[in-house]
Amino acid sequence: MSARTPLPPRRLVRSLAGQLFLVQVVIVAAVVAGGAVLAYLFTAGRADDAARRQVTAVARAVADSPTVLDAAGAPDPTAVLQPYAERVRVDTGVSFVTVMDTAGVRWTHPLPEQIGRPFLGHIDWALAGETRSETYTGTLGPSVRVVTPVLDERHRVVALVSAGITVQSISARLRGPLLALVGVAGAALAVGGIGTYLANSRLRRHTHGMGPAELSHLYEYHQATLHAVREGLVLLDRDHRVVLCNDAARELLGLEGVVEGRPVDGLGLPDALLAAVSGDAPVRDEVHLTAERVVVLNTSTIGTGLGRVLTLRDHTELQALSGELDSVRGFTEALGAQAHEAANRLHAVVSLIELGRHREAVEFATAELALAQRLTDRVVAAVGEPVLAALLLGKAAQAAERGVELTLTPDSSIDDGVLPPRLTARDLITVLGNLIDNAVDAAITGAAANPGPPEVTVTARIDGDHLLLRVADSGDGIDPGAVADVFRRGWSTKQDGGAGGTGGGHGRGLGLALVAQAARRNGGTVEVGRERGAVLTVRLPLDRPAREGAGEHRRVAVAP
Repeated sequence: MSARTPLPPRRLVRSLAGQLFLVQVVIVAAVVAGGAVLAYLFTAGRADDAARRQVTAVARAVADSPTVLDAAGAPDPTAVLQPYAERVRVDTGVSFVTVMDTAGVRWTHPLPEQIGRPFLGHIDWALAGETRSETYTGTLGPSVRVVTPVLDERHRVVALVSAGITVQSISARLRGPLLALVGVAGAALAVGGIGTYLANSRLRRHTHGMGPAELSHLYEYHQATLHAVREGLVLLDRDHRVVLCNDAARELLGLEGVVEGRPVDGLGLPDALLAAVSGDAPVRDEVHLTAERVVVLNTSTIGTGLGRVLTLRDHTELQALSGELDSVRGFTEALGAQAHEAANRLHAVVSLIELGRHREAVEFATAELALAQRLTDRVVAAVGEPVLAALLLGKAAQAAERGVELTLTPDSSIDDGVLPPRLTARDLITVLGNLIDNAVDAAITGAAANPGPPEVTVTARIDGDHLLLRVADSGDGIDPGAVADVFRRGWSTKQDGGAGGTGGGHGRGLGLALVAQAARRNGGTVEVGRERGAVLTVRLPLDRPAREGAGEHRRVAVAP
């Protein structure tokens, strides 16, 4: 039974876009409402201030009028001041202009029946010669009013003037701006809502209508899958920068530290692999060599030029097994050839016996036996390591079948058990097998232009704290201009028209690259030289781990 947490039913889960839409609508509404309230309060405050300034100006102007001063000393001030006050009220747009005596008894009022009655409001400060404003509820309702003194020539208070605007009038003045403000707020809310809806519609398309829980589950599955798969996966953006690199890709490419965000050409990849990754054309099952592995690369474009996806499969084990299979197949073919040759020789011996030439038959058989045993004895005596001994005997038979004489130099000597366990049989077969195959091909290729039979000479011995494997051929040698490219994948003297051979049984131009990889994996070096033909020398350290000191051997050494 699966332990995975089931996703909530879609009908019960509001999509992420929907939730964001609601949140954004609430935020937009709150911002618009808050802005409208603040604008209203600001406008109302400005309107109140404007009203106070207006009534103050009207009251001061009336108090300073000579008509008011003259009428204040007349027997009937109302007869003169009531028409005047009403005219000023109408002209200035205030709600009332009231002139009164120092006791607060009205001489004028918009309502004639209020004339002669006491003024409703504070007049103490006006009697003291000051002008002040207040909001007070009078006969016309709540109003913003100002009371100011009327002064004679001696600066004595002889009357008082009050002008005011009712709160209702002020509210009426605010009605127009308020309606405009509400309209603007509504339009802002509508535009914000539409914009939010469109943005979230696009988000809904990108998230496929999934909710936060679903997206979280999808991310967890995504991460688990990326780290669980054994294939390497690398995602690049359109600028060839790494967007994603899983654990398998890090291991296959030997990457360390933070990889995401780095350009692909800054990862230290081999040139051939970098060219394949950076190119526009898709790659299908292309074999490449890294520092220590053989990988199969596939690439494809993401969308319409958004970037590239790279997949990498580890081909190292399969390539090594393929090399071992090639060696076994070569041994089988060599044994078949030897069996065929032995049958021919046996027929010759039998024929000599039938002809009565017994002595010649014995001499012929003895000579052939000595010739066959000589190489075996030489190899077995010099090389105590069974894998190398078997490989040399098999390659000698293969070379003889192709008409090439393979010899082991007299100074070759490797005792059994001297090689450390980390120098695996697979790496030894890869290194020496490919070197010999390469040399045999080169000797055959250069046989037409070089005098004497094609030859390959092998040296296998312990040189201090290193295992030395040296293979020389009688071919044309390697062009000095091609020395730097010898161990590059795809290099082949058969392609380039020189000597030195191809990659042997591992595919055209791959064998020497595998030699360099195996040497580098074991902390060794490879040197290219020249005597009669090409000379390739591999040195593998015996007294330290494969990765210790690898920095000293990161490049293949070459000697022209």
